[in-house]
Amino acid sequence: MSIQSCVEVRNEWDIVSARQLGRNMAKELGFGTVDQARITTAISELARNIYLYAGHGKVCIEAVEEMGKKGLKIIATDKGPGIRDIRKVMEDGYTTSGGLGAGLPGVKRLMDEFSIDSSVNVGTEIIATKWIR
Repeated sequence: MSIQSCVEVRNEWDIVSARQLGRNMAKELGFGTVDQARITTAISELARNIYLYAGHGKVCIEAVEEMGKKGLKIIATDKGPGIRDIRKVMEDGYTTSGGLGAGLPGVKRLMDEFSIDSSVNVGTEIIATKWIR
């Protein structure tokens, strides 16, 4: 079982589209409303980061199954400037956009699994997974 849908992120409407796709997939999979909101918030943050920092990229959402568990995997990729100091951006309160600084640390807290791979002048890939409890 691996159903994947992607949204190209180029403008603010694409952020909305990615959120809606994630919420719909989470609902179909059987996530409760609280986890649907967590997933939607994580997708929103990841898509917003693509829009703000890379200009464009994509968010892919995939239904996954592993060892009898069902979940939703979010893969956010871009070919933007990359993240120079991953440890710094993972600090609570750190912000470069004047936002709340909840960004990536917030996504990590909302999801069950989180990984980030970024190379300066190459781009960034963030993978976050939420499992149905």
